[in-house]
Amino acid sequence: MHAVPLFQVDAFTSKAFQGNPAAVCLLETPAPDLWMQQVAAEMNLAETAFLTPDPAGLRLRWMTPTTEVDLCGHATIATVQVLRELHATSELPDWIAPHWKQSCIQFQSRSGILTAEATANGIVLDFPATAPTAVTPPDALTAALQIRPEQLLWCGQSRFDLLLRLDSAATIRQLQPDLRLLAELPVRGVIVTALGDAADHDFISRFFAPASGVPEDPVTGSAHCALAPFWQPHFGRNTLFGFQASSRGGHVRMDLQGDRVRLTGQAVTVFRGSLLV
Repeated sequence: MHAVPLFQVDAFTSKAFQGNPAAVCLLETPAPDLWMQQVAAEMNLAETAFLTPDPAGLRLRWMTPTTEVDLCGHATIATVQVLRELHATSELPDWIAPHWKQSCIQFQSRSGILTAEATANGIVLDFPATAPTAVTPPDALTAALQIRPEQLLWCGQSRFDLLLRLDSAATIRQLQPDLRLLAELPVRGVIVTALGDAADHDFISRFFAPASGVPEDPVTGSAHCALAPFWQPHFGRNTLFGFQASSRGGHVRMDLQGDRVRLTGQAVTVFRGSLLV
């Protein structure tokens, strides 16, 4: 295989080495699924994004080190950041350039058509809202989270994940779940959330997805597609600000618009190179 452009970008942050790192691979010719999964495992990040030509335009796919996922916010922001920088230096590949229109671009994906815009305030993604509905907590849930039953205030399930409201931001920050037990739950991952504890955010969250090969995701755009409709009734407004309290940390702005969520985040490219295999 000829050299393939490869980038690593920290998303949902304005500073390098914070936010959520993602690899971005630009594939002018579609590659076998096995090869892409091997690349994602080699990168060993929460997600690697693969951009390829598609009969309807451009197709964006995301893979963890072990599996392909249906939706990924931070790796999409990372992809748009790469395209914005390549456009600014007149390096945008010919097969991508016609689709970059006034700093906007559309991707075909396993979650439908996704639109993104590069603005002065960050990269804005138009994603489907995945509002959770209340469910009975799985029997092993509190043991997996290593919390007391009274610390769990609400349990729901979105399209992809369990969403749990806990009693405080302190509980969220101090959480040390049993990842082996979490991996046995029949969901992509587990979102934990509580009211915020600082002026720069409305709520706090963390996201664990050991069953998908991601013990803890630093900042998860797709989780905020569920968090926005969950918290909107509490605050009574459609614009919300979240902080994901991983060790790297990251901020996400959400604008809920019907059955869509506009996610805004910044990004920093850390390196660029080429895949040689």
